Amino acid sequence: MPRRNSTETKIYVLDTNILLHEPHAFLSFKEHDVVIPMTVLEELDYIKDSKKDVARDARVSIRSMEDLLHEATPEEMLVGVSMEGLGAGDTAPTGKLSIFADLNMAEAQQVFTSNENDNRIINVALHIQKAYAPQKVVLVTKDLNMRLKAKGAGLAHVEDYRTDQLITDIKYLSRGFHAFEGNFWDNVKSVDSRTEGRDTIHTVPKSILPEAYINEFLLDDSKEFAGLVEEISDDHLEVLDLGYERLMSRHAWGITPKNIGQGMALHALLDPHIDMCILTGPAGSGKTLLALAAALEMVVERNMYDKIIVTRSTPEIAESIGFLPGTEEEKMLPWLAAITDSLEVLHKHDENTKGSMNYIMEKANIQYKSVNFMRGRSIQNAIVILDESQNLTASQLKTIITRCGEGTKLIVGGNLAQIDSNYLSAVTSGLTYLVEKFKDFSGSATINLDGVVRSRLASFAEENL
Repeated sequence: MPRRNSTETKIYVLDTNILLHEPHAFLSFKEHDVVIPMTVLEELDYIKDSKKDVARDARVSIRSMEDLLHEATPEEMLVGVSMEGLGAGDTAPTGKLSIFADLNMAEAQQVFTSNENDNRIINVALHIQKAYAPQKVVLVTKDLNMRLKAKGAGLAHVEDYRTDQLITDIKYLSRGFHAFEGNFWDNVKSVDSRTEGRDTIHTVPKSILPEAYINEFLLDDSKEFAGLVEEISDDHLEVLDLGYERLMSRHAWGITPKNIGQGMALHALLDPHIDMCILTGPAGSGKTLLALAAALEMVVERNMYDKIIVTRSTPEIAESIGFLPGTEEEKMLPWLAAITDSLEVLHKHDENTKGSMNYIMEKANIQYKSVNFMRGRSIQNAIVILDESQNLTASQLKTIITRCGEGTKLIVGGNLAQIDSNYLSAVTSGLTYLVEKFKDFSGSATINLDGVVRSRLASFAEENL
């Protein structure tokens, strides 16, 4: 068991969903001790052999713990094995990892006597809290109902896993642009402008926007100025002068922006120097339609890429896709209806809409893929559209992004108000993590589309329901 009655260190009891969310989570608690109940190992064992998408994460977590504990005796595993040397820097763990054999707990020690896994894990935390008082014992779980049950049963400290949570509130999430009040030039005391080809670049003091980041759009109320931060030094920003009207006149595959947000998104989508575009915003703001229009423009009209790969993940895909009839593309169609709907919109004025769609799908080499089958691949010279990414964790998104090889552009879209996962919230979603981690990367751009343009009905519903 952990170090007894230490007032300087805490004891963290981890739930199974923490290790599925981040397989190496037990290494994230610095000098504090970590306890893994035997029930958690049982759940990981059950999941690792399943067909669920998290099976890989379960195997990675088990393997990581085995690497640490494989030479420990049964007694040492119960007492705790030091995690020193397993990390680097200030966050390297120095506490102990131990396994709690909760299957052998006497009934007198159990608050919950029913044999449900959640109850057994809560019993472990309550038992350690009693045995190690006044040391702080914390149950870490992403299951909101389990947190409520644990508090109701008398556990003083219950937390969500926040190590990969980069913001405390979704209102602080980077929007990809900054809007100045009044006229932009009223905020600028000195400027040095130069021309490179057809582009004008302004060097302005960094003091006008100290928190600026690469590829952040700059707007003002005049509806004349629009710029893009191209370079940041200690004292200055280099801003590419785009012009409001120029952004609003961008077009792709017959689609033109309906608002400035869509104009900025189209500019980023069509920029060959940007390898990843992240589009966030409410339902009906045009994320999927813009992504598909830009992809078709770059593949069919400009021949910049060879194909379009469309993928998304839903909780049901991993369990259900194998039982559906047909090819992988046909199995994916029910979940990728948003893409076929958008294709239909793009060609609704054609004489034969269905014929046009089939021709374009073949001409643009549009492929529907499941996220589950993306692992191990190396995707070259393609546009990858990842839809509904708000339901993915940071580690799942990393798996997809690392598949993208030379000449591939990734378009990530998602609505943080529509998270279906049981264990993710707007601040812990992998999409939020991605936005914050990549905002200083010169090959990435984020745009928050905040206007609903689908219909006045959709707009009213988004605001009032």
